[in-house]
Amino acid sequence: MARGSFGPMGFLWRWLVAFVLVALSFNPSGVSYYHWVVGDEPASMPVMLLCGLLLLVMVGIYLRATWTSIGMIGIVASLAILGTLVWVFVDIGWLSLASGNVVGWIAIVILSFIMGVGMSWSHVQRKVSGQLDTDDVGD
Repeated sequence: MARGSFGPMGFLWRWLVAFVLVALSFNPSGVSYYHWVVGDEPASMPVMLLCGLLLLVMVGIYLRATWTSIGMIGIVASLAILGTLVWVFVDIGWLSLASGNVVGWIAIVILSFIMGVGMSWSHVQRKVSGQLDTDDVGD
């Protein structure tokens, strides 16, 4: 394994890719794959389909890895922790949820963070427990 794949920089890269994938799919700014597909400007259907399939495959890889590594319990626990963190920020006045755009971006950050954790969890588990995590490949 390449040096630096674990640790803050390894996680940062995995989270950044997840953030870009989620934000490219949909975001409140109006510049996303969703807005491109439903927009008024004519676009090449094959190009739109190709971009959509590439985005779907990449998001699918991240979601499958997240589901496999942390499962439903990890996803729910992550949502609870991050949701409570947002609540704390709102409660102490660091964050306002008055704008739908802010709520949308918070959702994108939370979803991408959970996907980044899912992609990084095997590295964390191996460092903490000393055990290698593998998928079942046979009977």
